[in-house]
Amino acid sequence: MMMYQYFRCLLVVAASVVVVLQVQTVQAILPPPVVQCNQTGAGGCTLYNSYGAWNDRNDCRVPTVVYPTTEEELRSAVANANKNKLKIKVVSRFSHTIPKLACPGSLKKPAMLVSTSKYNSTIEIDVVGLTVTVDSGVSLRQLIDRVEEANLSLVAAPYWEGVSVGGLISTGAHGSSWWGKGGAVHDHVIGLSLIVPAKQNEGFAKIIRIQSPDPLLDAAKVSLGVLGVISKVKLSLEPGFKRSVTYNFTEDGEIEDVFMDHAKKYEFGDITWYPSRHTAVYRYDNRVPLDTPGDGVYDFLGFQSNSILVSKSTRASEKAMENARNVNGKCLMASSFLGFKKLVANGLKNGLIFTGYPVVGRQGKMQTSGSCLYSTSSVSSCAWDPRINGLFFYESTAIFPAKKFVDFIKDVKKLRDLIKPENFCGVDIYNGFLIRFIKASKAYMGQSEDSIVVDFNYYRASDASTPRLNQDVWEELEQIAFFKHGAKPHWAKNRNLAFLNVQSKYPNFYKFLDVKKKLDPQEMFSSEWSDEILFGKEETYNKGDGCALEGLCVCSEDRHCSPSKGYFCKPGLIYSEARVCRSSGSSSSSSML
Repeated sequence: MMMYQYFRCLLVVAASVVVVLQVQTVQAILPPPVVQCNQTGAGGCTLYNSYGAWNDRNDCRVPTVVYPTTEEELRSAVANANKNKLKIKVVSRFSHTIPKLACPGSLKKPAMLVSTSKYNSTIEIDVVGLTVTVDSGVSLRQLIDRVEEANLSLVAAPYWEGVSVGGLISTGAHGSSWWGKGGAVHDHVIGLSLIVPAKQNEGFAKIIRIQSPDPLLDAAKVSLGVLGVISKVKLSLEPGFKRSVTYNFTEDGEIEDVFMDHAKKYEFGDITWYPSRHTAVYRYDNRVPLDTPGDGVYDFLGFQSNSILVSKSTRASEKAMENARNVNGKCLMASSFLGFKKLVANGLKNGLIFTGYPVVGRQGKMQTSGSCLYSTSSVSSCAWDPRINGLFFYESTAIFPAKKFVDFIKDVKKLRDLIKPENFCGVDIYNGFLIRFIKASKAYMGQSEDSIVVDFNYYRASDASTPRLNQDVWEELEQIAFFKHGAKPHWAKNRNLAFLNVQSKYPNFYKFLDVKKKLDPQEMFSSEWSDEILFGKEETYNKGDGCALEGLCVCSEDRHCSPSKGYFCKPGLIYSEARVCRSSGSSSSSSML
């Protein structure tokens, strides 16, 4: 079995090499629309996220959806919802939010969905004032390209470009930087327009224009979609610049000692940590003048078009290893993938391919990527496209105050070394631990101090009732991050348990609620799903059989795991307050592995 998996892993990696080398000619299937309606007019519409599954795996059904193309049409949609007492939520063309923030409620409740996918025509650049004002439905790539055409640059952006401007600021999307205004896009927002409910004599909805230094902007910048509908966003720009990037693949022994200096030394620096491989990859990334030679591109490996065959084979291989409890097979995959990432600089290209460091390119080509979004061949796609049975994973994202992050690193190392490093191979098949830096923000639902963001992806079973290999490891890591060290969850990511008691982690949380009550007193823009995330109360979660397997609860009884399959609720190994689903012979077993 082990030799079979080894050769299968090599086949997947070899095929991946071919795909990457042919990325200029092999194109991808366009992602499916996130809103799909019954063509007969009966049964309403269904809202999906781009992974095809919400945290609870239940569909989001909506009676109707509208597609405004102008700000006035957007205002009219809100007015109609207010007049008819409908719940209302906004979704963009992309919908990469993992929690159900965009779902207005069940099909049986009066509700409507507003899509901004066609509200994307306005991009007004003020070259002298160094600002840009855009419709909220404008895509990030569309914005960046127009700004770069004017020889200007948007400084902050998330690494994934498949987002709208309104969506990315609403959920606190970010890149990596402690310099200047920082790496969070909302901290570069200097104004926005918000459509909110109004009295009948005001037309049932009105547009309010909010400019810095109005304190209302601090609430509206990261609004989670519960204050109103963002219609326009005004962002600050800077004169155009290039970036010079080098990756240093090295051992991880000093990571807890050097991460702070790394963030201070490199404007856009980050660190990718592969615990099972004892490897840290330091990104040396600073701006350089426009006349610096180089026309490089950052086409991140995970966001490139992938052969559908490769994506399906990779998923099938990992699923087979899960079923066979084959940790060593996962480690062979992790080692092979890491070696390939080093070979191709994780998607950096000096031209058509990577030829050596440093890679120098325009800011607009280096800051964000997502080439799998744009093409139309039938042989390749984004690797997680739900139509192809490709990659299917969880994404946990924890945001730590900088001074607490060193303790998290030490706990990860302690957990890794207490059991065995091989148990961490499951996360290293993906992107290990991606460590980024975001600056303190005045946004009420942003970060109140300089912070460090850690993302890690890991296998999600095709069936909700199926336990995962090393399930307890990932559950303990989540609870170490969010409970022991008090990390905040990224609003657009994470399993439900990450949001427990989230209100206590934001000093301005109740100021935000005051604004919410003022702008939306009837709670038109709230739903049971957004309340579940925003208020993070465990009693709102369904603590049914198997709920801990999907992160819908923290186990407190064996039935929350899967006792019929040998998984019982146990204390953590290094964090005794944690409660995790661990494979063992019986509920009374003291086995640690």
